[in-house]
Amino acid sequence: MKKAIVIMLTSAMMVAAVACGSSNTSAPAAEKPAEETAEEKTEEEEQVETTVEETADVEMNVPEDPMTYEEYTAADLDSEVVVQGAIQAKQAFYTQDDNSSTNVYLQDETGGAYFLYNLPCTEKEYELMEKGKIIKVKGYKAEWSGEVEIIDSVWQFEDGEYIAEAEDVTALLGSDDLISKQNKLVSFKGMTVEAAGQDDSGNDVPFLYNWDGSGAEGDDLYFNVSVNGNTYSFTVESSLCGPDTDVYKAVKDLHIGDVIDMEGFLYWYEGPNPHITAILAQ
Repeated sequence: MKKAIVIMLTSAMMVAAVACGSSNTSAPAAEKPAEETAEEKTEEEEQVETTVEETADVEMNVPEDPMTYEEYTAADLDSEVVVQGAIQAKQAFYTQDDNSSTNVYLQDETGGAYFLYNLPCTEKEYELMEKGKIIKVKGYKAEWSGEVEIIDSVWQFEDGEYIAEAEDVTALLGSDDLISKQNKLVSFKGMTVEAAGQDDSGNDVPFLYNWDGSGAEGDDLYFNVSVNGNTYSFTVESSLCGPDTDVYKAVKDLHIGDVIDMEGFLYWYEGPNPHITAILAQ
């Protein structure tokens, strides 16, 4: 978290200089003149406190201890849950009717993974939600079209950092065990690109804008891949990886018959609907 430190230099008049430090630490203060008064120090402290309040409105919202992932999975739908993990990805910042939020993929070191839907945040808090940062969340466990998520949440930053490594779940495609990896960062290897649909001329194409081809540049990309004789539909979610990202561009460059490796988050919508974040090889 960046904190502003105001250095007061006095003669007949006072001049303020502001220095910004790295996340969660204050920048080293410049040397201060010996005549600096206690009143000036108090004003400096007030400047720091104001900045902290502006950039970390979520502090101390969740006093409860977090559940284990096993306790979370055993909890009933619509029950209150408290979880803790590291941000692995966030979707776009969204504002409607004076309310702002984002969707977050969260994962802990035990392999537990969570999808935080409409997590409330200010724009400054959104900027602080960097990959690897730990947060604790209290909300309600919900389900939508097979996707288990946490809604109506409050949250706060915690100490520590963790970045997950993708787990290869290629062998689980088509099995009932795949759902146990829901919301995790996963990889798929040796997948063959299949036709996703046809263009206006009736030619097979490797991807579609939106699931039915009704979209345009900037919308979600849908593409089909196969392994072991079975075909699966994958997505590049534009609010997670927009048209300027490498993965969005890479999917647009795919050709039917390409063999690729991928990473993404195992989102669920009426079955597995992975949100792909990287094309690793092709």
